[in-house]
Amino acid sequence: MDMDRIQIRRATIDDIDQIWRVEQLSFPTPWSRQAFFSELTNNQYAYYFVLEFDERIVGYVGMWLIFDEAHITNVAISPEVRGMKLGELLMRYLMATAKGLGANRMTLEVRISNHIAISLYKKLGFKEEGIRKNYYADTFEDAIIMWVNL
Repeated sequence: MDMDRIQIRRATIDDIDQIWRVEQLSFPTPWSRQAFFSELTNNQYAYYFVLEFDERIVGYVGMWLIFDEAHITNVAISPEVRGMKLGELLMRYLMATAKGLGANRMTLEVRISNHIAISLYKKLGFKEEGIRKNYYADTFEDAIIMWVNL
């Protein structure tokens, strides 16, 4: 992969429209534009990063950092660039950033049917540590709770 075509940086409110576009393309029940605005302007624990490919936002990731734990709120890669290992790159960046900010552990929830994401998280060292029953409001699908030590 030509790394000159990729940049990861902290998200700003000017990125919300592009983040929301990726969100809508990625999830059956996307977060609202207002939710992202609130995360970027009002949540002191939130850290959001965007991945630009050829100077266009094609992915983003968010986490809450509370004391020494990082909780991934969401991660998405636009469908037209999936399979290029950009999600892995973004996750590795987030993990290193969280560790640099003092996190010792990181957690996330993932749909039990999202085998591609689960496989990536396991590759990155995450372990399944529980289930949240009926976690997703749109389908009442269960979520797997995963943790990794950083």
